Amino acid sequence: MANKRKIIAEIQSPDEINFEYHVQVLIVGAGACGLTAALAANDNTNDILVLERDSILGGSTALSSGFVPAAQTKSQFSLGINDSAEIFSKDISNKAGKKQNKSLTSIVSVKCGEVLDWLGEKHGIEWQILDNFLYPGHSVHRMHAVPEKTGVGLINRLQTAVTDADIAVSTNSLVDTIFMSDDIVKGVRVQRPNNKHELISCDNLILACNGYGANNGLVRKHIPEMCDALYFGHAGNEGHAVLWGEQINANIIHLSGYQGHGSVATPHGILITWALMMAGGIQVNEQGMRFSNENQGYSEQSMHVLEQSNSIAWNVYDEKVHLLGKEFPDYQKAINSGAIKSAENATALAKLIGIDQKGFEKTLSLIEDFAMRKKVDKFGRQFKRNIAHNEKMFAIKVTGALFHTQGGLLVNDKAQVLKIDDTPFDNLFAGGGAACGVSGPDVSGYLSGNGLLTAFSLGGLAGWNASK
Repeated sequence: MANKRKIIAEIQSPDEINFEYHVQVLIVGAGACGLTAALAANDNTNDILVLERDSILGGSTALSSGFVPAAQTKSQFSLGINDSAEIFSKDISNKAGKKQNKSLTSIVSVKCGEVLDWLGEKHGIEWQILDNFLYPGHSVHRMHAVPEKTGVGLINRLQTAVTDADIAVSTNSLVDTIFMSDDIVKGVRVQRPNNKHELISCDNLILACNGYGANNGLVRKHIPEMCDALYFGHAGNEGHAVLWGEQINANIIHLSGYQGHGSVATPHGILITWALMMAGGIQVNEQGMRFSNENQGYSEQSMHVLEQSNSIAWNVYDEKVHLLGKEFPDYQKAINSGAIKSAENATALAKLIGIDQKGFEKTLSLIEDFAMRKKVDKFGRQFKRNIAHNEKMFAIKVTGALFHTQGGLLVNDKAQVLKIDDTPFDNLFAGGGAACGVSGPDVSGYLSGNGLLTAFSLGGLAGWNASK
């Protein structure tokens, strides 16, 4: 997982601190949440500073697919898609088994669509609807993407908007200390690469520094089932928001919640789009057998894959699905890296990838029966078509991974961090992975796109309210 250096995340008194600079809105983290917050704050003030620990912008957003779920958007309307915040909220709740925070669900299901439309209208962020298939748990097409269909493309467009708005972003700026007095944030200490520090005071502080996936100790404590799994998130997600929150008695919930993914090409380390599974692909183990309902969700599939021999599985699919995959840049990357194997038929494919041939042929025969409604899949998946034994087939060796955590600081409808008694800290805000998400306490509660959902919705809310 992550490095084992000592993580400094302190709360200190501002007494006898001589701050060198002052800004109205200070933002920790320059991912999708932090940049959205900066753009929102810019509606009311130009006194904004974004602090980013890395030398370049990217973070968890760049590692993600870049797909954002939102309801009642202009992009949906242009395609005649009938959606609403109420339908979206119901989908979130159903996926989380109604264990998620209900108030937060209502907030983000309304706000995310408003934020995406505002980003499009004011900052020229171009959104497209992915409407070739439905992602697990979504009842309508509401997944939005920039034309590049990648997280890198998304962060690059947000960075361009921030640059065009002349908003200051300071890289190589790791915040290790927050100064507070009587529950009011007074400023922060910034650590630079040369081991020097800067002291910056602020009127309002927004935490957009994601979760704790890169913190070995916190992962082992809160999600021990993933402590030895591949971590596919950003190395900077060390849990600063949680560690600060614990010291100020903030309301922190659902720390056992997280997003996993059951389809990371190994050893190549490339995220393979779940579109393959939703369009007809399957996952089999070394015995050539399916082991779960692949359409239920890619987050919980991480655990199913990790339970197989050597913690690996094979994505298997036909040429029609292969052609769909080629529409996604990450899949093209997998092709170029040699991660994708192909053979002229099922027998040849089983031999090529080293899985049990008889088990694989039995699996394909069962799928044919499922598609023809002769039998019912014991895992509960509905198959609309089979995978032909004698036609060209493709396979990718994958493993399960931890992407990012979903628990964190509980916030209100202004994105203000809440105390244990549910009263807000007046000038402390949080969004994205620093805040609690809407997946509830379990890996199975993660609805596709929940991470960027709270990044954009809470980022927008935090920026607008912190700048007032």
